[in-house]
Amino acid sequence: MTDGKITSLNARDVEREELEVDVLLVGAGPASLSCAIHLQRLLAERGIEDKTILVLEKAEEIGHHTLSGAVMKTKGIAELFPDWRDRGFPVAADVGYDAMVYLRKNGKHNRLDGMLVPPQLRNHGNVIISLNHVVSWLKDRAEEAGIEVYAGFAGAEVAYDGNRVIGVQTRDSGIAKDGSQKATFEPGMDVRAAVTVFAEGTRGSLAKGLIAKLGLAAESNDQTWSTGCKEIWEIPAERGKELLGTVFHTAGEPLGTDGYGGGWIYGVAEDKVSVGYVTPLDHHDAQLDPHALFVKWKQHPFVNKIIEGGKVVRYGAKTIPEGGYFAMPKLQGDGFCLVGDTAGFLNASSLKGVHLAIKSGMLAAEAIAEALEAGDTSAAKLAKYTQLFEASWAKDELYKVRNFRQAFDGGMFGGMVDVAVQMVTGGRGLVARRRGHADHETMRPVSESRMTKPSYNDGDSMDKLTDVYWSGAIHEEDQPSHLLIPDPSICVERCTEEYGNPCQHFCPAAVYEWPDTPQPTGVVINASNCVHCKTCDIADPYENIEWVVPEGGGGPKYIDM
Repeated sequence: MTDGKITSLNARDVEREELEVDVLLVGAGPASLSCAIHLQRLLAERGIEDKTILVLEKAEEIGHHTLSGAVMKTKGIAELFPDWRDRGFPVAADVGYDAMVYLRKNGKHNRLDGMLVPPQLRNHGNVIISLNHVVSWLKDRAEEAGIEVYAGFAGAEVAYDGNRVIGVQTRDSGIAKDGSQKATFEPGMDVRAAVTVFAEGTRGSLAKGLIAKLGLAAESNDQTWSTGCKEIWEIPAERGKELLGTVFHTAGEPLGTDGYGGGWIYGVAEDKVSVGYVTPLDHHDAQLDPHALFVKWKQHPFVNKIIEGGKVVRYGAKTIPEGGYFAMPKLQGDGFCLVGDTAGFLNASSLKGVHLAIKSGMLAAEAIAEALEAGDTSAAKLAKYTQLFEASWAKDELYKVRNFRQAFDGGMFGGMVDVAVQMVTGGRGLVARRRGHADHETMRPVSESRMTKPSYNDGDSMDKLTDVYWSGAIHEEDQPSHLLIPDPSICVERCTEEYGNPCQHFCPAAVYEWPDTPQPTGVVINASNCVHCKTCDIADPYENIEWVVPEGGGGPKYIDM
């Protein structure tokens, strides 16, 4: 919530095991694992061998909650492991061909390739990856270095001493829907650390509360988000071999010129392609439905021809922090650092963030190593992280596109003009600093909605519930819902009339269901469908939905994603 208090589903007044470590990393994505690996090296170089580093991950297995397109710049991994290829880093394909495709309403398209592709979207020298394969590989490297990596442990609460972070409390298991303790009840641990690194990914629930409590974003722009829906398609081998290493990015339909969004098609194997569509959450339409737009996009002849004759084998969805440099919070405070997507390390212009996540983790590691050596993990000492970032290529890259995403607030055409100006003004554009806005503030009344639903089928246009099956999402059914609605009366008494209950539309996993009755009876929450994308926590116009962690191990099971 806006006061910085994260609601926990943990039991009160129970005895808990306490575990003390020197550095705790919450989340096991590329930023976290890179931080842990680099920190271990730096400590060894200083002759410090008595420090313990622990990584906690809420997914059942490392990588199961990790999702991206993804095309990766190799700069970050090459700094972490100069011999990354020789070490067997998992590359699906080197980019061999890339193009920008504009999809038109009449079913036709225009393709730009070679030097006609916008510079920020040229991918020569980049690699196509499965991000969950990458983090699994990084986990193995971390464990080889002696770092403890525990899956199935969700961070439920931040532990404070005043405004100093001193660790986290992990999520209880074995609490029934009614809040009672089942026979299987196991209280979460109190993990104490000199430094806690928040690497929860996009819209991390702990970081959200921390940022609000300590005012870490008081001088920042509001973060701007999109939701990406992704499928892995198994296609005929002849076509798959032809597309291996190919990168298509699309603009135009079905979103048109109403906002910043588009699709991707990546050739990831001899018989598979990664396809996905990104929808802006600052769009004004109350019936905005990222999954429906994804389906419409797949029905365009250009896309449909590629997946024709194939079948879906994986599905997932995730929010994307696109606000850029000016939307980043303070990166550290007393006893903590923020890294990766949690801190907004993403270049919306080039649609890439993995290399920046890795770099953020390495920069944080350098500051933490120095702080541990000095025995001082205060905000002043950890401020070395920000100093290192400001002097790095990561800052240079993000600063050059500092106003990119906000340029599209007024629509696609105005944004394209501003971006053209940005390219010749070092990223400034028409305005020195575009402030942007919170996504939930942009929604207009449902009476102004123009969104329509696509037609669904069992082939290329599956509905949300079918796609949820392909996400592997599963949760313990007998537990309290991790999707909290503090004031249910708002949903019935205001939201139905004003916005038409948009949660049933913007959720890409059919979590929120409104029964078709003459009088609204309240929302049905299908929490077991949740793919942990956090769209609801961001897009609800009243900020009346709060996502908190369920029992550890629950959620999607992303494989090859």
